[in-house]
Amino acid sequence: MSGVNASWLKTCYINKTHLLTLSRALAGRLLTSLLAPVGVLTLSRSFSGSPCRRHLHLHRPVYLPAVNPPPSVLSPPPLPGNMTKGVYQDRDKPAQIRFSNISAAKAVADAIRTSLGPKGMDKMIQDGKGDVTITNDGATILKLMQVLHPAAKMLVELSKAQDIEAGDGTTSVVVMAGSLLDYCAKLLQKGIHPTIISESFQKAVEKGVEILNGIAQPVELSDRESLLNSATTALNSKVVSQYASLLAPMSVGAVMSVIDPATATSVDLRDIKIVRKLGGTIDDCELVNGLVLTQRVVNTGVNRVEKAKIGLIQFCLSAPKTDMENQIVVSDYAQMDRVLREERAYILNLVKQIKKAGCNVLLIQKSILRDALSDLALHFLNKMKIMVIKDIEREDIEFICKTLGIKPVAHFEQFLPEMLGTAELAEEVSLNGSGRLVKITGCANPGKTVCIVVRGSNKLVMEEAERSIHDALCVIRCLVKKRALIAGGGAPEIELALRLTEYSRTLSGMEAYCVRAFADAMEVIPSTLAENAGLNPISTVTELRNRHAQGEKTAGINVRKGGISNILEELVVQPLLVSLSALTLATETVRSILKIDDVVNAR
Repeated sequence: MSGVNASWLKTCYINKTHLLTLSRALAGRLLTSLLAPVGVLTLSRSFSGSPCRRHLHLHRPVYLPAVNPPPSVLSPPPLPGNMTKGVYQDRDKPAQIRFSNISAAKAVADAIRTSLGPKGMDKMIQDGKGDVTITNDGATILKLMQVLHPAAKMLVELSKAQDIEAGDGTTSVVVMAGSLLDYCAKLLQKGIHPTIISESFQKAVEKGVEILNGIAQPVELSDRESLLNSATTALNSKVVSQYASLLAPMSVGAVMSVIDPATATSVDLRDIKIVRKLGGTIDDCELVNGLVLTQRVVNTGVNRVEKAKIGLIQFCLSAPKTDMENQIVVSDYAQMDRVLREERAYILNLVKQIKKAGCNVLLIQKSILRDALSDLALHFLNKMKIMVIKDIEREDIEFICKTLGIKPVAHFEQFLPEMLGTAELAEEVSLNGSGRLVKITGCANPGKTVCIVVRGSNKLVMEEAERSIHDALCVIRCLVKKRALIAGGGAPEIELALRLTEYSRTLSGMEAYCVRAFADAMEVIPSTLAENAGLNPISTVTELRNRHAQGEKTAGINVRKGGISNILEELVVQPLLVSLSALTLATETVRSILKIDDVVNAR
């Protein structure tokens, strides 16, 4: 049969009846030698009715360049209409989609992997307007990155979810998800079904949560030292890490001021207002038990008021205007004088009503329709020694009312003494030539709120300081939610890897293989920490694994000294909730990506 080739096929037809008379083996060999040189695709059906149909699967379609044989020669007979759909199914497509999704998600994880840990690198991000952000906070980097692939967007959402749930560990959770996806790709290449991988990962994460709960240490909110250590650990990986000794006590103090430690189960971070003021250095940041406003005092005569009685109005201290656009034509001076006299009397009546209630500090909500405060009203208020602060933003109203214990007044007739709040001192303070702030302290009926004033020599530093303080506040909030601490420095992840590997030996079949892969994926955190700190990741992780195998559960990577040490003695601790949240959220996202086998564009 070796002499038969494509050129011979161009000049002769293969008669179906001749083929059927051949023996099964000969027919198979004939078709293979005839069609191998010219076929390129697949015919998945056999000749219907053939006695040798099990051997006549043509695994490549026949393209005959020179001669077009009649349809009856090589084409199978037509199928009934209801059977034509789904005859040819491409089994490669779901696998290609999965590997495409995994590659895109891994690319996102690799992009921020270098930002993990105290020695992690910072990213400079420039947006479309040219604004620059410098940060190593995973959630911020991913939020500002332009991500187009839908699977990669899932990792951005994962980072957001971790930021909402725990506030810290936003880089770790993405790096962990990237590592799990890497091992998923290897398992898929070995032919393990995605559903088996997904179910095994779920079993592994349940065991992982149990292990983490077992190695955690309970902590009381009265133990200020532990809270400070947690906040310091969170701040050590930030750009402003050298100011951790200042910002950590400030964060702990702020959270403890707005909760009742005995009964609190969570913290509303809206009760802690972070006020940014450009100028100075981070050393000038301060915690204020009271209210801080960036708006300036309007009337220059009154900058300090003791025993302040504070009112907040939402109406305008200016001449009234008609609802519709009208034009008044004044024909003589007598009418002009009358209009001005009426306006003066109206505004004076408003100011007298404010003074009658005993108010000496007046906050005026910002008005977008017209001037909330006319020059004439300001003149009268100045005469009556009332401090005026205007342009209070609408979103700040709720916080101001809660802090000072006041109620906003929408109409001047409702401006009564019971609507006012009292404070020991309201003053405008100068910030060494870099602007002014209004501080109201010593509130008589304070709500549980505080303000943190964040300073910075430039916008980039100030914004990064604000993000760092937010992360420190979130860490303390995690401890309020779940009062347990675990060691940092990669210790819990390597312990997870070790214990899950032991657990995989108790399982059988594919499950054991998948759980083992999950355990190996956990080692990415200590490996990345060592790599970013300039250590040899292989030898560091090997030694760390060895120490944990000997029973040292708190052994971790000490990036300051460049080696392995008992990380609790170095006071590197983190809330249990951060690790639990990272583990469960990363696994959920990986399982979601694995279950996707097609991407369809909607209309």
